This record gives sequence, C-alpha cells and structure tokens, in this order.
Amino acid sequence: MSLTTSPADPTDSHIRRRRHATQSNPNWARRAGIAGGVIGTIALTGMSAPANADTVSADPTATGSIPVVPLSTATTAAQAVDALDQTALDFQVDAEKDAAYDAAIKQAEKARLQADRRAAAQKAADKARETAAAASRSSERTSLSTSTSSGSIATVISFLKSQVGKPYVYGANGPYAYDCSSLTKAAFATIGVELPRTAAQQSTVGTAVSVSDVQVGDLLFWGGRGSAYHVAVYVGNGEYLDAANPSKGVVIQKMAYYMPTSAVRVA
Repeated sequence: MSLTTSPADPTDSHIRRRRHATQSNPNWARRAGIAGGVIGTIALTGMSAPANADTVSADPTATGSIPVVPLSTATTAAQAVDALDQTALDFQVDAEKDAAYDAAIKQAEKARLQADRRAAAQKAADKARETAAAASRSSERTSLSTSTSSGSIATVISFLKSQVGKPYVYGANGPYAYDCSSLTKAAFATIGVELPRTAAQQSTVGTAVSVSDVQVGDLLFWGGRGSAYHVAVYVGNGEYLDAANPSKGVVIQKMAYYMPTSAVRVA
C-alpha cells in the first residue's frame, strides 16, 4: 500500500502560505523552522504507519496484533499548523509580559524622579524661609539700633535712677516692683524701644560689644548670648544699675564686684 500526495494538495499550499507570510520577521523564521521540523516528522510518521501496517495482522482479535490507525498528510499538516499557532501565541504572551515589565520599571523611575524634584523644591523653600527669617531678624536689630540712636540714653538713665530702692520681685513688671529684665524693658520703653521680656531674649538684640568697651546705656549680661540669666544697664564710672535680687532690690553697683560676661549695644 503506498501513499502519495498530489502537488495540488490544498494543505501543501496552506503550509507554503504560512511559511511565506513569516519571512519578514526573524522570530517567525525561527518558529517556521520549528514548525517545519514538526511537519516533517509527522509526515514521515504518517507515511510509515501504513507500511508498517502491512506487517501487522489486520485482525484485531489475533494474538499479539496491534491495530494501526494511519494518519493522513492533511491531519499531520493541520497539527503542525496548530503547533505553529500555539508557538506564536506563546511568543506573543512573553513579549507582552516583557513590555509590561519595562513599562512598570519606567513608571517607577518616573515616580522616583518626581519625588526627588519635590524634595529638592521643599529643601529650597525651607532654605529661602530661613534666609528671609535671618534677614528679618537683622532688620529688626538695625531698626532697634536706629530708633535707640534717635532717642535719648539720658532719658533711659534718668528713669533707671528714679527706680533705685524699689523691691525686686521675680516676674514683676513695675511700676512698684521689678525683676532684672522687666526693669530694663521699662527703661528703654521710655524712648520707644521695645525690648524682649527675658534676659536671654534681650541678650540677642543689638550689637555685641566687649565688656571692656561698654558705653553708658549698654546692656550688661551674665551668661552667654541667648542664654543670659541676668541683665543690667551700664551707667558710667565703672558702675551698673540693676534689679539685683530680693535682698537688694534696685541698686547701683560696681562692675568690679560682680563682672558681667557679655554686653550688647542697642544705641
């Protein structure tokens, strides 16, 4: 028994069309090669099956005989085409997965760059606010110095001396009792200068000067700038006036008895 295939077999034409359609893509060329191998193997199997059948008993009841169902060339070709279609589908799915992964990586990188830009913008804004705040503080100190210069230190000293003998009371704001910083605040208010309330705050205004170079009207401090715990006003002749403590009240004292550690000029 022999099996022949007509050159006009529609299946062959179908296979040729499949192979010809894939020539423009290298991947399809590779897949076509795989499919060609599949077709060739199946075709040979289909051709040999009938030949082998001649040597096997056609009687299915015969002992040791195996019934053979031959496959036609059309069937094996269709199977090959199905295999090729499945291979193409698998490649397409893999390509789509790769594209989705690349898109996710790009999106993550874009989000990271945006976050970096926002952080940089926030840092620049914070720096700008700090610079503006520093400029404002400098302007306030300059304004304080200018307004003090236009006032009269003599008025400040006169007010202070008029308070000598009044009691020291911590937290008192006058006019009958003072603590050290409320006294200096009240004194400079007489010439239109608004000092902060505490000694620590007052030590940060104006211009720092050396204790050895103080002038009448300069503020004297005990403790560092920004952390001073006591304040007085230099009144000349090596003396200062302050609300000293509950036992002394408002007094004038010699600097040599209790030297200050820093000084500020607001005039």
